[in-house]
Parts: sequence; C-alpha cells; structure tokens
Amino acid sequence: MKTAITDPALLPGAFEDALNGGDVEGVLALFAPGATMRTPAGEVITGHEALHREISGTAAARGRLTNIPRHTIVGAGTALLVTDWTLEVTTPDGDRVTPTGTTANVACRGVDGYWRFAVLNPLGTA
Repeated sequence: MKTAITDPALLPGAFEDALNGGDVEGVLALFAPGATMRTPAGEVITGHEALHREISGTAAARGRLTNIPRHTIVGAGTALLVTDWTLEVTTPDGDRVTPTGTTANVACRGVDGYWRFAVLNPLGTA
C-alpha cells in the first residue's frame, strides 16, 4: 500500500485500496496527525485511537468502498477533494447495506512533502 502520496488527487484511491484490502494501518497512514473524520452515521471522531476503532470496525464489517473523484482543488499546502462514495458493509444482524454520498475532504501537505487527509467528511457537510 502506497502511503507516500505526492499528488492529493490520489488520496481517495489509496484510501479505497487500503480499506478494501483490510489494511487498517495503511488507511490510518493516510491521515494527518490530529485528523478529524465524520462517519457515514454522522459521528465526528478525532484522534488515532478513535480513527483506528472506526476503520477497524468498517474492515470487520467487510466494508467495500468505491470512490469516484469529482474535483480536486490544490493550494500551496492544502487541497479540497470532492468525491462520490459508496460503502457496502455487513450490519451486526448480517444484512448488507450500502450507504452512499458525496464527501468534501481536506488534505494537507506534511513537512515530508506527502499529502494526508486532515478532514474526511462523507456526509459532505461541515
């Protein structure tokens, strides 16, 4: 799993590949320190432990993510990534559900020159 992302437009695909491959640590490597994520259920989580729990739970639910990038706007050290997403998961009672939406994510370039997510917002609202 490639985590040294030099083009922010590649982040949604890297996230998709890592999650679909069950690579929880690979997904977490795509987050900047202090990153925030809104879950598809609307909960806002911050911090490595909370992100780890959420990503691990999605992987355990056999999450299958599809990202379709729509727009990427890049500034000097910040990028806005608008992506349509579909996430198929298994519920605790065994049903497969498929929430969908459009996300407005914010990425930042680290001091190492690599891009990581600072904000993941799958509901597309602040």
